[in-house]
Amino acid sequence: MTIQLSILRSVLLASVLATPMVFAQQPADAPASKPTPPLQPAPTLVPGRPDIPSAEIGKRLANVAPPPMGVSEAELPKLKVPKGFNVEVYASGIGNARTLRIGDKGTVFVSNRLLDKVYAVVDKGGKRETKVIASGMDRPNGLAFYKGSLYVAEGTKISRFDNIEDNLDNPPKPVVIYTDLPNHASHGWRYIGIGPDEKLYINVGAPCNICEPPAENAQIRRMNLDGSGAEVYARGVRNSVGFDWNPVTKELYFTEHGRDWLSEDLPEDELNRVTKQGQHFGFPYCHNGTFTDRETGWGKSCDDYVKPTALLGPHSSALGMRFYTGNMFPGYKGAIFIARHGSWNRTKKIGGDIIVVRLNPNGTVRSQEVFMTGFLVNNSYLGRPVDVAIMKDGSMLVSDDHAGAIYRVTYGTAKR
Repeated sequence: MTIQLSILRSVLLASVLATPMVFAQQPADAPASKPTPPLQPAPTLVPGRPDIPSAEIGKRLANVAPPPMGVSEAELPKLKVPKGFNVEVYASGIGNARTLRIGDKGTVFVSNRLLDKVYAVVDKGGKRETKVIASGMDRPNGLAFYKGSLYVAEGTKISRFDNIEDNLDNPPKPVVIYTDLPNHASHGWRYIGIGPDEKLYINVGAPCNICEPPAENAQIRRMNLDGSGAEVYARGVRNSVGFDWNPVTKELYFTEHGRDWLSEDLPEDELNRVTKQGQHFGFPYCHNGTFTDRETGWGKSCDDYVKPTALLGPHSSALGMRFYTGNMFPGYKGAIFIARHGSWNRTKKIGGDIIVVRLNPNGTVRSQEVFMTGFLVNNSYLGRPVDVAIMKDGSMLVSDDHAGAIYRVTYGTAKR
């Protein structure tokens, strides 16, 4: 019994010691309570965007002014080309001049993206006249010309203008041939071309900077010239605004824009080559063939995708490209001219030039070099090249959507 009482006393004492002692205190004039501030909502993060305020992003970047929609010839950039080459203004005052296509009779067709028009530039003995042949269109960026017909790709459809060169003053009503295109603002303008297989090819860009794209996006399609038989030709293509076919191998080469907001120096834009239908070029999982994306690349391997043929600089915005098939430029036969529009999200801009990529006989890249400069001066754009086109005499045209102009590059004492 004595032992039990001793144990009980020990338990009660431990209980008392374990209980915190609370002493009431009279507060001295406690301050008036403040209302609890509302809970701030968690920031909504957009995939692929840095987790910093947009205003701060703007402070870090070199400003890119909007295009002036055409300037006087005196305000056009002073362009530089290699020794022996010459540059002249072929046409000016064409707001947002983008894609170039040359008709069978020498008419130069010009598209735009920010406006709603398609133009035709006619050369009459050295005196050139610009005509509006279509208006009221939705981002009519894509052009192709084949056997007398001009094909125009808007955001959600492709139309055909038949016998257009014979009716520039009274253009025919366009025939809509294809409408199965998604409508989206991001990368929603189209680029088209007609391949050696007499099929029409069109890019359908990703509707985002970086995301898991819908099944109908991030691809290049091809179809018959009447719009039938559309099929996917290449996948994993974030956005291509330039492609052409190797005149020897007939393989499709295309430029592609890398994602934004990963780094100032990564990833680079790419030149890619399709060697067989159905190949996947990595977007949104792998960049430059060397590293997976930090957001979408988990569990993926770059070994599963086609590696780029060449890297064209980080955020350089490589756009239109053309294999040189003319005879005027010595030593350039078979080389690729590429228009680099220039970066917009770097502190120090790059691009804003025309480069030349030379290939090995097996289709791989041997070298690349800068060909035309002068668009980018002191980290500011005086012009921004978009597309290139080869004329019948072998001279080359370059469009500039910032200055609203087209330039002609010749070699030696070529005729105007």
